[in-house]
Amino acid sequence: MLRETTMEPWIRAVFLVMVLFPALAEAKVRHYNFKVVMKNYTKLCSTKPIATVNGKFPGPTLRAREGDNVLVKVINDVSYNVTIHWHGIRQLRTGWSDGPAYIAQCPIQPGQSYLYNFSIIGQRGTLFWHAHISWLRATMHGAIVILPKKGTPYPFPQPVKEKIIVLAEWWKADTEAVINQGTLSGMPPNVSDAHTMNGYTGPIRNCSISSQGTYTLHVEHNKTYLLRIINAAINDEIFFRIAGHKFTVVEVDASYTKPFVTDTIYIAPGQTTNALLKADQSPSKKYLIGMSSFMDAPSVAVDNTTNYGLLRYNGGPLGSRLVLTTMPPINATKAQLNFSNALRSLNSKKYPAQVPLTIDHSLLFTTGVGVNPCATCLNGSKLVGNINNVTFVMPSIALLQAYYYNISGVFTDDFPSKPPTNFDYTIANYTGGLATMNGTKVYRLSYNATVQVVLQDTSIIAPESHPLHLHGTNFFVVGMGTGNYNATKDFKNFNLVDPVERNTIDVPTGGWTAIRFRADNPGVWFMHCHLEVHTSWGLKMAFLIENGDGPNKSIMPPPKDLPKC
Repeated sequence: MLRETTMEPWIRAVFLVMVLFPALAEAKVRHYNFKVVMKNYTKLCSTKPIATVNGKFPGPTLRAREGDNVLVKVINDVSYNVTIHWHGIRQLRTGWSDGPAYIAQCPIQPGQSYLYNFSIIGQRGTLFWHAHISWLRATMHGAIVILPKKGTPYPFPQPVKEKIIVLAEWWKADTEAVINQGTLSGMPPNVSDAHTMNGYTGPIRNCSISSQGTYTLHVEHNKTYLLRIINAAINDEIFFRIAGHKFTVVEVDASYTKPFVTDTIYIAPGQTTNALLKADQSPSKKYLIGMSSFMDAPSVAVDNTTNYGLLRYNGGPLGSRLVLTTMPPINATKAQLNFSNALRSLNSKKYPAQVPLTIDHSLLFTTGVGVNPCATCLNGSKLVGNINNVTFVMPSIALLQAYYYNISGVFTDDFPSKPPTNFDYTIANYTGGLATMNGTKVYRLSYNATVQVVLQDTSIIAPESHPLHLHGTNFFVVGMGTGNYNATKDFKNFNLVDPVERNTIDVPTGGWTAIRFRADNPGVWFMHCHLEVHTSWGLKMAFLIENGDGPNKSIMPPPKDLPKC
């Protein structure tokens, strides 16, 4: 529930400041209550209790404007530990509200609550929130809609309406049992049983062929709509299409892009895409909406089912003819790369692309999967994820708390800047060993340092696409390619003028991606694969950004209700 506070005593001082400084007056305090409860979900074939926020799947939409202060009280009324991550919100100096368990905070224990408190500074667009502990985000997620400041128009044609479309996955079993079983076996957990579109599995996976279980997008003829598309899936990269219609992409990850037209949207877990849709087809027909998986690594199993929704024109006949669409093949690498390579920052006078041109830290991070011994696992070994051959070990005290209070023995700051061994990262049948090093390591950065990270996929076990998400800051995607990154050759092709700005980006299968960012947000910031299976296996690390000079460049003190471990 949203409440815009007005003259409560604790904000009177803020009100007086706004009277003295009218430019601040449009900012509001947005207050939400998120109650985590178990809810019997009956839209799909089997009724089962799932962890939800306010009993909804997907959860409630958080709406705010650029410049607003957001307060979200999260009350944990389930038997699991819980945290919420506000995915893509920069959390300037407010890392205590970022959410990843044992990185930014200890989890909210059953029966406890925590007030997340953050301001939205210099951001507008579509993001999303989700649980950030174990696999609870499978059913605990929802949209974040950040409107521009009042009086500031979109840098694209004004739509008549905006529609949120949340793409996700569904398991018939409890997802906590799914990951626990996978952990005990040391093998990949079961893939999902269905895909969902705003909570619906569509006619293929629904118990009966009826529109009751199908998401329907209602439109008016010749009107333009803004689709806010979110991939909240646990493990599946998604293709999205609407039969007979094309999209004009105008934003990704809450960053405006140069508009481009496409009939296929590719979106990885953790990513968002805003696209204009003009309803310019015959209103006497209905049109299939499709979502299907992308996976171009043949040895990796994913949910290879297609979910369908419907686009209907208001006033059109109920029995109208259905126009079909053909989804790209599951291994359509070209479709994935065509979409990714078409993205460019808007880079206008009002929204410039501030790409770091000089670099203080040039890092090479290999991402992949290995095998480590496991005495309790089925075959005496387990699959692990790693960055630079380090499998991240979760601490028992949150890293941010350990750093802020100078608690020793929780982490070390010697995360390697490059892989320990230089080899042909994309060679088939790698024989250099499968074991990784375990550790709770961070990479330390001074305030305002500029960073380039080349993310390189490896073929150890199998080459595979990895959508990497960085907390605490956006980054610019300055380059992407196949094979091994070549610093001399590939650097010449970097886009340092208008590269797309994101918070989550794919490392392509058997390839590499180069990103750049400025370390201007003090704190401890998680970077991890947004395929939850890989995060569970340890494909993650953290950057520690030191305080700058003065309180305005330093981490804010922790709140009094910060959860305890």
